[in-house]
Amino acid sequence: MKKIDSTFWNMLWSLTLITAVAGGLLGYTHRLTEEPIARATKAGREKAIQEVIPEYDNSPIDEQQTIVVRNEYGETPTIVYPAQKEGRLSGAAVECSNNTGYSGEIRIIVGFNADGSIKDYRVLKHEETPGLGAKMNEWFRSEKNDQNILGKSPAKNKLQVKQEAGEVDAITAATITSKAFLGAVRTAYEAYIETTKGENHE
Repeated sequence: MKKIDSTFWNMLWSLTLITAVAGGLLGYTHRLTEEPIARATKAGREKAIQEVIPEYDNSPIDEQQTIVVRNEYGETPTIVYPAQKEGRLSGAAVECSNNTGYSGEIRIIVGFNADGSIKDYRVLKHEETPGLGAKMNEWFRSEKNDQNILGKSPAKNKLQVKQEAGEVDAITAATITSKAFLGAVRTAYEAYIETTKGENHE
């Protein structure tokens, strides 16, 4: 009986020691990788902002504002990165998401000129079908037919798919994705207008 008890306690202490060591190693690894991952994420955001935003001489990422937009999609948190040139608004980049994609969340960043027209955009995250919904990063900048949204303003153009009496051609066989993407664009515009009240958007 003593031998069995001895074996049990040896196994228990061994498992406890292994668990403690494994936990310590995981915590140490997390601490080692946490900062590089955060730096890489920030660098990726800064690159996306630079690609879509109008010319600026301020620090948009340091002057960001979080706005909750309430519309047909519920309450959507957005991040607005304002662009200023010589003390005047030149536009902004707005990061937001829409959860009504075919496979869930679509996260984008949209650059607006001072007048509210779309300068450019990037898709930051999605889980849409490869070869179909995944085409959105290029589809809505193509000059083919009525796909291109660049240079258009949600205030002046009906940026919805034609199936909803809008002006934009949906991605072939990916109407749900297209509706979610354009919904995110409109939400981004609402956030832009909210943070730049009193500015000229004509």
